[in-house]
Amino acid sequence: MSGSLDNQFEEGPFYDDFKIGQALNHSGGRTITDTDNIWFTLLTCNSNQIHFNQEYVKQNFSDPPFEGRLVVNSLFVLSLVFGLSVGDTSKNGIMLGMTNWKVMHPTFAGDTIHSRSEVVEKRESKSHPTMGIVTVRTKGFNQNDALIMEFERAFMVRKSNQKWK
Repeated sequence: MSGSLDNQFEEGPFYDDFKIGQALNHSGGRTITDTDNIWFTLLTCNSNQIHFNQEYVKQNFSDPPFEGRLVVNSLFVLSLVFGLSVGDTSKNGIMLGMTNWKVMHPTFAGDTIHSRSEVVEKRESKSHPTMGIVTVRTKGFNQNDALIMEFERAFMVRKSNQKWK
């Protein structure tokens, strides 16, 4: 049986639950730390000093909006915004692709990130009759509700009471 997206799902929504134009306000948020940023940057072999060298940033990025602060790696922020949306979108799904990713505002340690999505498209899968394909536009915001990034992603998701076939 299909449920309502207004409730927190134990198992996540199904294809049948999505409606084009539907707004999804994802619960929770996460405050980013310098440790999150530095570890992610170094684990991914990103050599841009703006993410982990405080002296470099003070010397080269002292003006607003940076003000000498380390900039959080935008791929970490993307992963976080994406991750905050999974429980309400693709928990029963399989990622197909992402497009139109834009960063509008830098993120800094101490920022608390939350996200919202809108269903922009849905259709039945031609290759998997027990599945449908949903596209959402997800936006990430900081604690001041400033838009920091947005992207669209498509995922294949099970229909209610169905299994992958």
